[in-house]
Amino acid sequence: MNIPAGILSAIWLAIVAVPIYFVVITGFRTPDAYTENGPLDLPTSATLENYTSLWGLGFATYLTNSLLVTAGTVALVLAVALPAAYAIVRNPNRLLRLSFGVFLLGLAIPAQAVIVPIYLIITRLQMYDSLAAIVLPSAAFSLPIAIVVLTSTLRDIPGELYEAMTMDGATTRRVFTRLVLPLSRPGLVSVGIFVGLGAWNGFLFPLVLTQSDSQRVLPLGLWNFQSQYGTNVPGLMAAVVLSALPVLALYLFGRRHLLSGLAAGFGK
Repeated sequence: MNIPAGILSAIWLAIVAVPIYFVVITGFRTPDAYTENGPLDLPTSATLENYTSLWGLGFATYLTNSLLVTAGTVALVLAVALPAAYAIVRNPNRLLRLSFGVFLLGLAIPAQAVIVPIYLIITRLQMYDSLAAIVLPSAAFSLPIAIVVLTSTLRDIPGELYEAMTMDGATTRRVFTRLVLPLSRPGLVSVGIFVGLGAWNGFLFPLVLTQSDSQRVLPLGLWNFQSQYGTNVPGLMAAVVLSALPVLALYLFGRRHLLSGLAAGFGK
Protein backbone atom coordinates (compact mmCIF):
# COMPACT_ATOMS: atom_id res chain seq x y z
CA MET A 1 0.00 0.00 0.00
CA ASN A 2 1.34 3.41 -1.00
CA ILE A 3 0.52 5.48 2.09
CA PRO A 4 2.05 8.80 0.89
CA ALA A 5 0.09 8.59 -2.35
CA GLY A 6 -3.11 7.90 -0.42
CA ILE A 7 -2.51 10.88 1.86
CA LEU A 8 -1.81 13.17 -1.08
CA SER A 9 -4.93 11.90 -2.87
CA ALA A 10 -7.05 12.60 0.20
CA ILE A 11 -5.61 16.11 0.47
CA TRP A 12 -6.29 16.76 -3.21
CA LEU A 13 -9.85 15.41 -2.84
CA ALA A 14 -10.46 17.81 0.04
CA ILE A 15 -9.07 20.73 -1.97
CA VAL A 16 -11.47 19.95 -4.82
CA ALA A 17 -14.50 18.86 -2.79
CA VAL A 18 -14.66 21.66 -0.21
CA PRO A 19 -15.22 24.51 -2.73
CA ILE A 20 -17.87 22.45 -4.55
CA TYR A 21 -19.56 21.67 -1.22
CA PHE A 22 -19.49 25.35 -0.28
CA VAL A 23 -21.03 26.51 -3.56
CA VAL A 24 -23.81 23.90 -3.62
CA ILE A 25 -24.76 24.03 0.07
CA THR A 26 -24.67 27.82 0.33
CA GLY A 27 -27.21 28.12 -2.47
CA PHE A 28 -29.81 26.45 -0.23
CA ARG A 29 -29.24 28.76 2.77
CA THR A 30 -30.74 32.10 3.70
CA PRO A 31 -28.44 35.13 4.05
CA ASP A 32 -29.08 35.28 7.80
CA ALA A 33 -28.22 31.60 8.31
CA TYR A 34 -25.09 31.99 6.23
CA THR A 35 -23.92 34.92 8.38
CA GLU A 36 -24.78 33.35 11.74
CA ASN A 37 -23.69 29.73 11.28
CA GLY A 38 -20.61 30.08 9.09
CA PRO A 39 -19.96 29.14 5.47
CA LEU A 40 -19.40 25.37 5.87
CA ASP A 41 -22.21 24.38 8.26
CA LEU A 42 -25.05 22.27 6.96
CA PRO A 43 -28.27 24.29 6.48
CA THR A 44 -30.76 23.58 9.26
CA SER A 45 -33.65 24.44 6.96
CA ALA A 46 -32.95 24.28 3.25
CA THR A 47 -34.71 26.79 1.02
CA LEU A 48 -35.17 27.27 -2.71
CA GLU A 49 -35.75 30.99 -2.34
CA ASN A 50 -32.33 31.83 -3.77
CA TYR A 51 -33.10 29.89 -6.96
CA THR A 52 -36.63 31.20 -7.41
CA SER A 53 -35.56 34.80 -6.84
CA LEU A 54 -33.06 34.59 -9.69
CA TRP A 55 -35.77 34.87 -12.33
CA GLY A 56 -36.95 38.17 -10.89
CA LEU A 57 -33.42 39.56 -11.26
CA GLY A 58 -33.25 38.94 -15.01
CA PHE A 59 -31.44 35.61 -14.85
CA ALA A 60 -33.45 34.21 -17.77
CA THR A 61 -32.33 37.12 -19.98
CA TYR A 62 -28.69 36.72 -18.96
CA LEU A 63 -28.86 32.97 -19.57
CA THR A 64 -30.41 33.42 -23.01
CA ASN A 65 -27.82 36.03 -23.98
CA SER A 66 -24.97 33.78 -22.85
CA LEU A 67 -26.37 30.87 -24.85
CA LEU A 68 -26.68 33.04 -27.97
CA VAL A 69 -23.18 34.46 -27.59
CA THR A 70 -21.66 31.02 -26.99
CA ALA A 71 -23.50 29.37 -29.88
CA GLY A 72 -22.69 32.25 -32.25
CA THR A 73 -19.01 32.28 -31.31
CA VAL A 74 -18.61 28.52 -31.67
CA ALA A 75 -20.44 28.43 -35.00
CA LEU A 76 -18.39 31.30 -36.42
CA VAL A 77 -15.07 29.85 -35.27
CA LEU A 78 -15.79 26.38 -36.66
CA ALA A 79 -17.07 27.78 -39.96
CA VAL A 80 -13.81 29.72 -40.48
CA ALA A 81 -11.20 27.57 -38.74
CA LEU A 82 -11.80 24.24 -40.50
CA PRO A 83 -11.56 25.58 -44.10
CA ALA A 84 -8.52 27.65 -43.06
CA ALA A 85 -6.81 24.61 -41.53
CA TYR A 86 -7.65 22.53 -44.62
CA ALA A 87 -6.13 25.16 -46.91
CA ILE A 88 -2.97 25.35 -44.80
CA VAL A 89 -2.50 21.57 -44.78
CA ARG A 90 -3.39 20.73 -48.39
CA ASN A 91 -2.45 23.84 -50.39
CA PRO A 92 1.13 23.88 -51.72
CA ASN A 93 1.18 27.68 -51.78
CA ARG A 94 4.07 28.77 -49.55
CA LEU A 95 2.52 32.10 -48.67
CA LEU A 96 -0.63 30.36 -47.52
CA ARG A 97 1.37 28.04 -45.31
CA LEU A 98 3.24 30.99 -43.85
CA SER A 99 -0.11 32.31 -42.68
CA PHE A 100 -0.02 29.54 -40.10
CA GLY A 101 2.76 31.47 -38.38
CA VAL A 102 0.54 34.54 -38.32
CA PHE A 103 -2.13 32.58 -36.48
CA LEU A 104 0.49 31.36 -34.01
CA LEU A 105 1.45 34.99 -33.44
CA GLY A 106 -2.15 35.70 -32.55
CA LEU A 107 -1.81 33.43 -29.53
CA ALA A 108 0.66 35.89 -28.02
CA ILE A 109 -1.64 38.94 -28.20
CA PRO A 110 -3.94 39.27 -25.17
CA ALA A 111 -7.35 40.86 -25.59
CA GLN A 112 -6.55 43.42 -22.89
CA ALA A 113 -3.77 44.86 -25.04
CA VAL A 114 -6.08 45.75 -27.94
CA ILE A 115 -9.38 46.41 -26.18
CA VAL A 116 -9.29 50.14 -27.08
CA PRO A 117 -8.97 49.54 -30.87
CA ILE A 118 -11.68 46.89 -30.63
CA TYR A 119 -13.96 49.36 -28.87
CA LEU A 120 -13.35 51.98 -31.58
CA ILE A 121 -14.03 49.48 -34.36
CA ILE A 122 -17.25 48.25 -32.76
CA THR A 123 -18.56 51.77 -32.19
CA ARG A 124 -17.74 52.87 -35.75
CA LEU A 125 -19.57 49.83 -37.07
CA GLN A 126 -22.55 50.91 -34.92
CA MET A 127 -22.59 47.54 -33.17
CA TYR A 128 -22.03 48.80 -29.63
CA ASP A 129 -24.34 47.36 -26.98
CA SER A 130 -25.32 44.33 -29.02
CA LEU A 131 -24.61 40.61 -28.76
CA ALA A 132 -22.78 40.75 -32.09
CA ALA A 133 -20.28 43.11 -30.48
CA ILE A 134 -19.38 40.27 -28.11
CA VAL A 135 -19.47 37.44 -30.64
CA LEU A 136 -17.13 38.94 -33.26
CA PRO A 137 -14.09 39.74 -31.06
CA SER A 138 -14.60 36.55 -29.04
CA ALA A 139 -14.47 34.52 -32.24
CA ALA A 140 -11.47 36.47 -33.54
CA PHE A 141 -9.40 35.73 -30.43
CA SER A 142 -10.46 32.06 -30.48
CA LEU A 143 -9.45 31.48 -34.10
CA PRO A 144 -5.67 31.02 -33.55
CA ILE A 145 -5.96 28.12 -31.10
CA ALA A 146 -8.80 26.61 -33.14
CA ILE A 147 -6.72 26.63 -36.32
CA VAL A 148 -3.70 25.17 -34.50
CA VAL A 149 -5.75 22.25 -33.16
CA LEU A 150 -7.58 21.59 -36.43
CA THR A 151 -4.37 21.82 -38.45
CA SER A 152 -2.84 19.12 -36.27
CA THR A 153 -5.99 17.04 -36.68
CA LEU A 154 -5.99 17.27 -40.48
CA ARG A 155 -2.28 16.44 -40.69
CA ASP A 156 -3.07 13.10 -39.06
CA ILE A 157 -5.31 12.13 -42.01
CA PRO A 158 -3.25 9.86 -44.31
CA GLY A 159 -2.40 11.44 -47.64
CA GLU A 160 -3.39 8.22 -49.40
CA LEU A 161 -7.04 8.94 -48.58
CA TYR A 162 -6.86 12.31 -50.32
CA GLU A 163 -5.15 10.74 -53.32
CA ALA A 164 -7.69 7.92 -53.54
CA MET A 165 -10.64 10.30 -53.62
CA THR A 166 -8.89 12.55 -56.14
CA MET A 167 -8.24 9.58 -58.44
CA ASP A 168 -11.92 8.67 -58.20
CA GLY A 169 -12.75 12.10 -59.60
CA ALA A 170 -13.85 13.76 -56.38
CA THR A 171 -13.84 17.54 -56.39
CA THR A 172 -12.29 19.64 -53.62
CA ARG A 173 -15.73 20.28 -52.14
CA ARG A 174 -16.54 16.57 -52.12
CA VAL A 175 -13.21 15.72 -50.47
CA PHE A 176 -13.89 18.35 -47.83
CA THR A 177 -17.45 17.21 -47.05
CA ARG A 178 -17.00 13.43 -47.38
CA LEU A 179 -13.48 12.99 -45.98
CA VAL A 180 -12.30 15.99 -43.99
CA LEU A 181 -15.49 16.71 -42.05
CA PRO A 182 -16.08 13.15 -40.74
CA LEU A 183 -12.45 12.50 -39.80
CA SER A 184 -11.99 15.88 -38.12
CA ARG A 185 -14.96 15.42 -35.79
CA PRO A 186 -12.83 14.90 -32.62
CA GLY A 187 -10.94 18.10 -33.35
CA LEU A 188 -14.14 20.00 -34.07
CA VAL A 189 -15.72 18.84 -30.82
CA SER A 190 -12.64 19.73 -28.76
CA VAL A 191 -12.41 23.16 -30.39
CA GLY A 192 -16.13 23.71 -29.92
CA ILE A 193 -15.93 22.89 -26.20
CA PHE A 194 -12.82 25.02 -25.67
CA VAL A 195 -14.22 28.00 -27.54
CA GLY A 196 -17.62 27.57 -25.90
CA LEU A 197 -16.09 27.66 -22.43
CA GLY A 198 -14.18 30.81 -23.27
CA ALA A 199 -17.26 32.53 -24.68
CA TRP A 200 -19.46 31.41 -21.79
CA ASN A 201 -17.06 32.74 -19.17
CA GLY A 202 -16.06 35.86 -21.10
CA PHE A 203 -16.12 39.04 -19.05
CA LEU A 204 -13.94 41.68 -20.72
CA PHE A 205 -15.82 42.07 -24.03
CA PRO A 206 -19.31 42.13 -22.44
CA LEU A 207 -18.08 44.64 -19.86
CA VAL A 208 -16.57 47.06 -22.40
CA LEU A 209 -18.79 46.54 -25.44
CA THR A 210 -22.27 46.39 -23.86
CA GLN A 211 -24.17 48.65 -21.50
CA SER A 212 -27.88 47.86 -21.18
CA ASP A 213 -29.37 45.11 -19.03
CA SER A 214 -31.05 43.55 -22.06
CA GLN A 215 -27.63 42.74 -23.56
CA ARG A 216 -26.02 41.55 -20.33
CA VAL A 217 -24.60 38.02 -20.11
CA LEU A 218 -24.21 35.78 -17.06
CA PRO A 219 -20.73 36.87 -15.89
CA LEU A 220 -21.97 40.46 -15.74
CA GLY A 221 -25.34 39.43 -14.36
CA LEU A 222 -23.67 38.02 -11.26
CA TRP A 223 -22.84 41.59 -10.29
CA ASN A 224 -26.53 42.06 -9.41
CA PHE A 225 -25.83 40.27 -6.14
CA GLN A 226 -23.36 42.94 -5.06
CA SER A 227 -24.46 46.18 -3.47
CA GLN A 228 -22.86 49.13 -1.74
CA TYR A 229 -23.13 47.45 1.65
CA GLY A 230 -22.39 43.81 0.93
CA THR A 231 -22.99 40.75 -1.22
CA ASN A 232 -25.86 38.26 -1.21
CA VAL A 233 -23.57 35.24 -1.04
CA PRO A 234 -26.30 32.51 -1.02
CA GLY A 235 -28.02 34.11 -4.02
CA LEU A 236 -24.69 34.44 -5.79
CA MET A 237 -23.85 30.77 -5.18
CA ALA A 238 -27.25 29.70 -6.50
CA ALA A 239 -26.59 31.70 -9.67
CA VAL A 240 -23.13 30.13 -9.98
CA VAL A 241 -24.63 26.62 -9.75
CA LEU A 242 -27.19 27.32 -12.47
CA SER A 243 -24.54 29.01 -14.61
CA ALA A 244 -22.27 25.98 -14.38
CA LEU A 245 -24.89 23.40 -15.38
CA PRO A 246 -24.81 24.11 -19.16
CA VAL A 247 -20.99 24.01 -19.15
CA LEU A 248 -21.00 20.74 -17.23
CA ALA A 249 -23.49 19.23 -19.65
CA LEU A 250 -21.35 20.35 -22.60
CA TYR A 251 -18.27 18.74 -21.10
CA LEU A 252 -20.03 15.47 -20.28
CA PHE A 253 -21.39 15.33 -23.83
CA GLY A 254 -18.04 15.76 -25.56
CA ARG A 255 -15.39 14.68 -23.05
CA ARG A 256 -14.17 11.73 -25.14
CA HIS A 257 -13.81 13.80 -28.29
CA LEU A 258 -12.20 16.59 -26.26
CA LEU A 259 -9.33 14.40 -25.08
CA SER A 260 -8.78 12.74 -28.46
CA GLY A 261 -8.97 16.06 -30.29
CA LEU A 262 -6.47 17.80 -28.03
CA ALA A 263 -4.07 14.85 -28.42
CA ALA A 264 -4.30 14.95 -32.23
CA GLY A 265 -1.05 15.73 -33.96
CA PHE A 266 1.23 14.93 -31.03
CA GLY A 267 1.79 11.32 -31.95
CA LYS A 268 4.04 12.12 -34.88
